[in-house]
Amino acid sequence: YRFHEFHSPALEEADFENKPMVLLVGQYSTGKTTFIRYLLEQDFPGMRIGPEPTTDSFIAVMYGETEGNVPGNALVVDPKKPFRKLGRFGNAFLNRFMCSQLPNEVLKSISIIDSPGILSGEKQRISRGYDFCQVLQWFAERVDRIILLFDAHKLDISDEFSEAIKSFRGQDDKIRVVLNKADQVDTQQLMRVYGALMWSLGKVIDTPEVLRVYIGSFWAHPLRNTDNRRLFEAEAQDLFKDIQSLPQKAAVRKLNDLIKRARLAKVHAYIISYLKKEMPSVFGKENKKKELINKLPEIYIQLQREYHISAGDFPEVKKMQEQLENCDFTKFHSLKPKLIETVDNMLANKIASLMNLIRQEESNMPTEMVHGGAFDGTMAGPFGHGYGEGAKEGADEEEWVVAKDKPAYDEIFYTLSPINGKISGISAKKEMVTSKLPNSVLGKIWKLADCDGDGMLDDEEFALAKHLIKIKLDGYELPGTLPSHLVPPSHRKPFQTAE
Repeated sequence: YRFHEFHSPALEEADFENKPMVLLVGQYSTGKTTFIRYLLEQDFPGMRIGPEPTTDSFIAVMYGETEGNVPGNALVVDPKKPFRKLGRFGNAFLNRFMCSQLPNEVLKSISIIDSPGILSGEKQRISRGYDFCQVLQWFAERVDRIILLFDAHKLDISDEFSEAIKSFRGQDDKIRVVLNKADQVDTQQLMRVYGALMWSLGKVIDTPEVLRVYIGSFWAHPLRNTDNRRLFEAEAQDLFKDIQSLPQKAAVRKLNDLIKRARLAKVHAYIISYLKKEMPSVFGKENKKKELINKLPEIYIQLQREYHISAGDFPEVKKMQEQLENCDFTKFHSLKPKLIETVDNMLANKIASLMNLIRQEESNMPTEMVHGGAFDGTMAGPFGHGYGEGAKEGADEEEWVVAKDKPAYDEIFYTLSPINGKISGISAKKEMVTSKLPNSVLGKIWKLADCDGDGMLDDEEFALAKHLIKIKLDGYELPGTLPSHLVPPSHRKPFQTAE
């Protein structure tokens, strides 16, 4: 049914074996190349950074034992790389495509695709010499993450950028948005910028859900505006976690894309065979062809009803109509139910067993994570996210961290009429509910604070309960078990104090 001509070329070995890929897309000077440099913590061959449109090529940044560049024409004949099918975009594209190889720890787990900065204006768009959106669509079908970068000072979405985003239709689950250079505006301006960005994206991306936007300044320079430092750190951590989990999910993602293809291939077969069936055998072929192309939306509805297919499985009408213009309908094949059965059997049975195999394999293998570069610097030591905050406060101090506020807590403790130095659960509850925290949270705090489990609190346990309430009210999470540095001194086992 000529699926490869209409939709996307056949998948090859390399498509299944290659590492997860991240595609960066954005207007010029939004920091795409700088973002890659920030992740790798080193320059890569062919890298150019500047405020003007510098990156004029698609650059695949991949792992290699030696540093160097591989030009596009050589790259598309390499069977080990997943780019062979890009040859169909011709020389104009291949001259603007290269692979930059370097021995970097990050690239052992993922590959990154840097795309040319998207321009605004008609003149630049025409002079590319290849279909930019088609190339982006090709990459979008094969990558694991699409990161759209925006500059806090440049939120307008140009026509070409809008078309580029629209070419990611059907890949919405892969898209993440990064609002870069956010340290160059103050908090009030950042709030407005974020609102404006969400409004602009809502116009272009037709989904009722809100896209996840990561706010930060992704380069290794001092922050210009430090008001939102904690926000930027938390956002960077979230983005890193998202990228780090890609190797784990790679097999499932490839299977997911394979299922999408199979469903589309099935629908495509129904459309093509229907057009073939409707063609007259001798006269009036051209007129009938035009009529069928115009009636394509109605044909879609008819096929949906006849074969109980969801409307979301059908290819875009306009695009399909354009492609059908150049086809000879008489050369199409009629429907072969046996082929459809084979696909149905694959989707119903084979995929399920594949999914089980993947799960078994994942449980037997160590968890794969992206390491190296910027991913290593944030996890350990005093500059790790959340270090010295919330329940981790006072972890490396000699003195019990609750002691500094204990005099104030003691005053409250003695108003609750302790008997033999302890207050009952009822007395403690009266005081704890004044925090207005839900009972489920207070129950957890009680469990952590009642160190000896006798259902009563002494002055140190009560002070600990108040400290944990304060942690929760400050917006931090409670620990699952009580960390050793928070255990009240009188409840510490001898060996703990010896340590």
